[in-house]
Amino acid sequence: MAANNFTVKAILTFVLVACATAFVTSSQCYTEGLVDAFFSLALASLIILHLRVRPRWSDALLVLACTAIFAAVGFRILGYSPQIMAWFSFSGVSSLLVLGLRAVWAEKEDRTLLLYAWIPAVLFITSEWFASTMLEWTAAAHPKTLDLYLLSFDASLHVQLSFLAGRIFVHWIRFAGLIFYIGLAIPISLVYGGQLVRVGSKAFPAMLAFLITGPVGILFYNLFPAAGPHNLFQQNFPLHPLQTSIVARLLLEPAAIQGPRNAMPSLHMAWTLLAWWYSRGLSWWERTIAFAFVAFTVLATLGTGEHWFIDLVVAFPFSLLIETLCAYSLSWRDSQRLAAFFFGLGATLAWLAALRYGSRLFWTSPIVAWALVVATMALSCIRESKFQQAVGAGLKIDEPLPASMPVADEVSSVLG
Repeated sequence: MAANNFTVKAILTFVLVACATAFVTSSQCYTEGLVDAFFSLALASLIILHLRVRPRWSDALLVLACTAIFAAVGFRILGYSPQIMAWFSFSGVSSLLVLGLRAVWAEKEDRTLLLYAWIPAVLFITSEWFASTMLEWTAAAHPKTLDLYLLSFDASLHVQLSFLAGRIFVHWIRFAGLIFYIGLAIPISLVYGGQLVRVGSKAFPAMLAFLITGPVGILFYNLFPAAGPHNLFQQNFPLHPLQTSIVARLLLEPAAIQGPRNAMPSLHMAWTLLAWWYSRGLSWWERTIAFAFVAFTVLATLGTGEHWFIDLVVAFPFSLLIETLCAYSLSWRDSQRLAAFFFGLGATLAWLAALRYGSRLFWTSPIVAWALVVATMALSCIRESKFQQAVGAGLKIDEPLPASMPVADEVSSVLG
């Protein structure tokens, strides 16, 4: 039996090393992903998750050594063009490799925790890899966008916040905002790692929420395709917005513009909001980092012109919807889960319908538009708080949770 376990572990070790090596030595992977800012920082953020669940100097040194080896092979032997972001990617792949090897050779009591970190990490990186493909399909399916309808709503507030943010998004503010914007995976890894150490397998609903936000968000992108003010106004953003009086008389219709259809709702906002909500119970500094990402994401999404203000508003009920879908520890017969689910889904769909067909309502008075914005955000937060109280009441940290990731449990049992 012991010999069989050793053979299985040896085979898995070879497979992990081979897969990591094949990935970093593929010229296609290098040019399409490893030098991309978003993807490389997503990979590098896995180091946070790794060292949070296994804070060992030996692991850190192994990650550094593997990073150096991958860089030497890529730059010296394969002749890759040296780029800074590639170093982040090499370090992230190294961390994923070392964490996987630790999980394979760990004792059974430690292995499950490591697998709860490693398997979601692989799934998260896989989803990041295919995100651009999904966006390309959405753009191909919707040659015209509904950005004029979003412009109409933002202007009905009598303060076009995306243009305002764009004008102040300069110098150090722009630099800091872009770091937070492209570093989206950092709070995800930080929060999930912290909760994994704190509550074990009960933290998995958080990572499940982070994982499904993208695919579910793609569905809503197809319901309401939009590309953001920068793609609509091009060089006129952010210094030359249309006057409110002109927008009020604008003929609203689908418009053929360039750019990915990833504005409504803002998934950047949804991910950081979920990270903030799931950071409950963590240390003050972890919660501070999570909240900082929320704040700077608001500034960066508007300041870059990637999103309209209403995109961020609709992200609140959308995030609540995602959270309720993933809280499998709470029965669907629970009144708080049902209330939160139907509010999240209903408010999200109601906004999409109102923006598309009820634009005149918003122009009756800016008070109407602002009241709907404040009510949506406030009620989403209140409903989410009550929902999480119900989730917390049904769980005790010192009690095991029913198997929530069968793959981890099966792999652990196979390895002995």
